[in-house]
Amino acid sequence: MTADALSQTFAALADPTRRDMVARLADGDATVSQLAEPYRISLQAVYKHLRVLEDAGLVSRPPGPQPRPVRLEAQVFDLMDGWIERYRRRFEQRYRRLDAVLAEMEGNRDGQDGRGQDRGRSEPAGDPDDA
Repeated sequence: MTADALSQTFAALADPTRRDMVARLADGDATVSQLAEPYRISLQAVYKHLRVLEDAGLVSRPPGPQPRPVRLEAQVFDLMDGWIERYRRRFEQRYRRLDAVLAEMEGNRDGQDGRGQDRGRSEPAGDPDDA
């Protein structure tokens, strides 16, 4: 997927009506009339939304006579997921480095406190079970 295709896909999903259509198509194929039912928009507007989703590669309609089912193209989500996953991993690495720095700082702080508390104390001689 090229950067332009990725941009086109995210742009297509920026519209809440199109996201809702994608969510409904995740449950199964539907005709344009079935997709249009819950919306208070014209059938022409539904076709415009579908055109945007088709151009982004998110949905397809097989050639043939009407009514043609609209189906979700899952491979586009795999590509989007790969792009998102790359950045999620980077953030995880940043958090791991931060955790390591915080653990090191905590260890240094405990080491200083431990030395300070140990001053003046004598170590018990022998095995503690012998007492």
